[in-house]
Amino acid sequence: MAKQALSIPKLVERIPDDTAAYVFLEGLRWPDGPVCAHCGHDKAYFLNPANGHSRATGKKRTASVRRVWKCAKCRKQFSVLTGTVMHGSKIAVRTWVFVLYEMAASKNGISAREVARKYEITEESAWFLCHRIREAMKRDPLAGLMAGTIVADESFIGGKMKNRHASNRHNTDKWYDKTPIVSLVNKTTGEVRSKVVANVTGATLRSVIRDNVDVPASELHTDEHIGYQRIGREFPEHKSVKHKDGEYVRDGASTNVAESYFAQLKRSIDGTHHNVSVSHLHRYLAEYDFRYNTKKLTDADRMHAIVGGMGGRRLSYEPLRRY
Repeated sequence: MAKQALSIPKLVERIPDDTAAYVFLEGLRWPDGPVCAHCGHDKAYFLNPANGHSRATGKKRTASVRRVWKCAKCRKQFSVLTGTVMHGSKIAVRTWVFVLYEMAASKNGISAREVARKYEITEESAWFLCHRIREAMKRDPLAGLMAGTIVADESFIGGKMKNRHASNRHNTDKWYDKTPIVSLVNKTTGEVRSKVVANVTGATLRSVIRDNVDVPASELHTDEHIGYQRIGREFPEHKSVKHKDGEYVRDGASTNVAESYFAQLKRSIDGTHHNVSVSHLHRYLAEYDFRYNTKKLTDADRMHAIVGGMGGRRLSYEPLRRY
């Protein structure tokens, strides 16, 4: 299924209602058959939607569109939504599938307001839905360390000097009200990992690199920032370029690949979202890291990867709003 080309017209034809949306998601999440969300057993029985009359009221019941399975081992019931970021959602499953596709296919992302307008849901629901999809885009916490040629660079997310309030324009430090981020790009594998940081001191940069890179098995490429000097000595080889001297490539080393990532990230944030709060910036970094890391996949394969990351992840609304 994941290798078939997808488009909005094809999805509309293939998924006319919520029942079809359940079937579609089952094919993505369980290509080899249903797996119990409670115990992980791979044998389950499909339970037909409830029909007939209620024993309590005697009134006729309508068939449920929710496709429910019963585990052959633990005997518990579950659906393709159980234990995922979609668990308990009141948004139509069909809407979930279409927004999933748009998040997978849109190179610059899609804003919550656009989702709300296109799918006729509230802005709060659209905002929560998009953040839950970003939760599924997050890197697997069990992913190992990167090894190879690692490019490390830092950037700052925030507005331009000319857009500051008049009372703040006297501050000549153009970075004082911006949020620093650090990105590590593995030139060997094409993977990027980004993180919001409090500052770009040597201690912070060293911590980020040590947490993500197999130092003895890698080569480090950076600019002339003094913060990289200490951690650079721990690598078998550390090459750097001096941007202040107009140098951008030396001995095969450069930070161009990281700067290209930052350029795309900032274009997407400015053009699609316009404004991103500091408290949720890490979620947007997870989204754009995912896009970069899956740039060679088809839209269908990228959607399959998002659904594959939904299991075992939950995101509640109230704690999210308190950020």
